Amino acid sequence: MLKIKIFAVGGTIDKVYFDAKSTYEVGPPNIAKVLEDLSLNIEYSITSILQKDSLDMDAEDRLMIFEQVSKAEEDRIIITHGTDTMVQTAEVLKQIRDKTIVLTGALEPAMFKTSDAVFNIGCAMAAVQTLPPNVYIAMNGRIFRHDNVVKDVENNRFVMIKGNTV
Repeated sequence: MLKIKIFAVGGTIDKVYFDAKSTYEVGPPNIAKVLEDLSLNIEYSITSILQKDSLDMDAEDRLMIFEQVSKAEEDRIIITHGTDTMVQTAEVLKQIRDKTIVLTGALEPAMFKTSDAVFNIGCAMAAVQTLPPNVYIAMNGRIFRHDNVVKDVENNRFVMIKGNTV
């Protein structure tokens, strides 16, 4: 059976709200909660590497992600990541040629009713099973190649740089 490795590195998808502080903080991987309620016929495992907002990530963090993905036995990888620097991490991962790697995240915390997290995770699950080895980003109902996408901050979505296909 196809086995998918999921690495959680933080970002909005994993943020939790603390009433006492009135702030968000990155917590444990919310993808575990999202997936456990589904009747999936997919074998997967989840490893938390970091619990950081992507704006706080640096080259050392990206190297750690690269090393974990490189040494994973699985060749199908999903990474939950903050949206602000997802493209930069994908750029580092492009050196890995023998794995299908899909980064995804959310514009609102996964546990919010209005979050896009569940949809994005579903898109990432489908993409990682069907696409050839490369690095992709699954956001806003689209699958993007890592080298043909930017985050449109003004409109709060990901868009292709050129063309209209993966």
